[in-house]
This record gives sequence, C-alpha cells and structure tokens, in this order.
Amino acid sequence: MQKPDQRDHGGGVDAAAARFGGERSDWIDLSTGINPAPYPIPALPAGAWTALPDAAAQDALLAAARGFWQVPEGAAILAVPGASSAIARIPALAPKGRVRIPGPTYNEHAASFAENGWQVVERGETEAAVHVHPNNPDGRLWPLAETTAPLSIIDESFCDITPNATLMVQARVPGTLILKSFGKFWGLAGLRLGFVIGDPALVARLEQMLGPWPVSGPALHIGAAALRDETWAEATRARLGAEATRLDGLMTTAGAEIVGGTPLFRLYEVEDAQAWQTRLARHQVWSRVFPYNPRWLRLGLPPSIGWARLEQALA
Repeated sequence: MQKPDQRDHGGGVDAAAARFGGERSDWIDLSTGINPAPYPIPALPAGAWTALPDAAAQDALLAAARGFWQVPEGAAILAVPGASSAIARIPALAPKGRVRIPGPTYNEHAASFAENGWQVVERGETEAAVHVHPNNPDGRLWPLAETTAPLSIIDESFCDITPNATLMVQARVPGTLILKSFGKFWGLAGLRLGFVIGDPALVARLEQMLGPWPVSGPALHIGAAALRDETWAEATRARLGAEATRLDGLMTTAGAEIVGGTPLFRLYEVEDAQAWQTRLARHQVWSRVFPYNPRWLRLGLPPSIGWARLEQALA
C-alpha cells in the first residue's frame, strides 16, 4: 500500500496526450469511474446563476436527497461542494489518534488524515475508521459490523449503482458519517456536489467549517431534479450493468482476468499493467494503473461512441 501522504488519481489526460499524441478532445478517458451518459441538465431559473443560493433551493435539495437515500429519522444531512471537500475536513472533527483504513483503497482519505496528524493503520482498534463501500478499486462491500469506530466514515460514493448494499441504517449511530458523491452515478463530476449524512453534532461542525453558501445555485437545482428522478436512476442502473458485462467480455477475450469492481468501473489483473496502459494509450484511450500493484488495470465505461475504438485497441 502506498504511503498515506501520497495521492494518485485517475485523470491526467493532458499529460497522456502530451506523451502519446493527439488533442485532449481526441482521448477517451476510462481512468475514472464516472457515468459516461450523464443526467440531462434541466432548465434552470435565471436566479440560480445570478443570486446567492437561497434557503428554499437548499431545503428542496436536502428533501430530495433524504427521500432518494431513505435517510433515517434523526440523522442530519449536509450538501457539500463535492465529497472531497468533506474528506479534507473530517479529520479535524475529532482529536488526533489512530485511524483504520483497510487497503488498498481510495487514497484521499489516508492523505487527509495523515496531513491532520493522525496515524494511519490498516487494522486494529482505533479512534476512527474509514471504509469505502463499495471499495475503490476492487468493489468490496463491507459488513456493517466491521465499520464501527468512535468516528466512523463510510464512503458510499459508488453505492448508488447498488442501492440495496447501502449501510445508510448506520447513519443514526453516533459518530458515524456517510459520504455520497453526485458526480459518479449521475455523471456530473464538474458540478462539484456531494453529501454528508449522519451524526447531527458532527454534521453541524462540518457545516460551520464550510461557511455560508457552500453549494452553488445551479448545483442545488440540478441535484434536486436528479434525485427526484427515480425513473432515470432505475434505467441507468440497468444500462450500466449491461455495459459493465460488455466491458468484461472484451477484456477477458483480450487476456485479462476480472478482479472486481462495480458497474461504473472494472478492475482487471494483467501480466503488465503499464504495458496495457501504453497499448491502449496508442489509441488515445486512457486507463488507470496503481503504484502498489503492477498487475492491476482499472477501466471505466466508454461513451457510446467509444466502444469501437476500445475494441480496436484491444484487438
């Protein structure tokens, strides 16, 4: 596992284009787990752009979020400008100690805790714990009994594709915070919208840290519309599941083995992940490799116009 103060992410298409050629617009970025067919942006009132975000729009968003995720009574909910903004601040909610973050997993949590003076470990009794559920990059789901700690962070950024797996019931337990990302399932990462759900005292302190108007007016309106659209969500889950199966078929035919993942990203084992990344990059297809495992390659789903190029790259 990489050091907790090191961050590496998907993306980096600009650097890939500089190395392998082509304009950025020529590339298909499969290094992230973002829905390639995003929620259609609805018409917005003019005030969403010109006025400070109002309380009514914020209340509407939070009501839609409570309904969509079936937030238990007694749990608080806060809209934030992307889940990463909460990840950066959560370590300051409790006295420094030891935080348990089973790896390998999304590295931003460990980096944030380490920067705030916490000792990051992978097992044992600790003052805090972080569980990414389902885990990124292997899709592991955590049993409820394994997620407990005085400060328990459950990152459900990729759980909307498999809503029955949610640990939302834990949101009523003191010391618990559940993170939700809007950018992954709804495919609008640039909107910068996320949610923190759980212990009212902790949520209130986090709200103070963020200050007034943390979420933009357009994000409030778009988020509320999307969270109320259950028909789109159901159809999207079915489509993503079918496309993940299609991707698995292409990759296994090309010689990769399935390790895990979710319908939004798939993790494969190959002989040399760097070589596979280079092979795909020569066709302007960018993928994700990991510094801690030279055999792991992760791919998101291509847009509808990208399947033919991916098939060509794998041929």
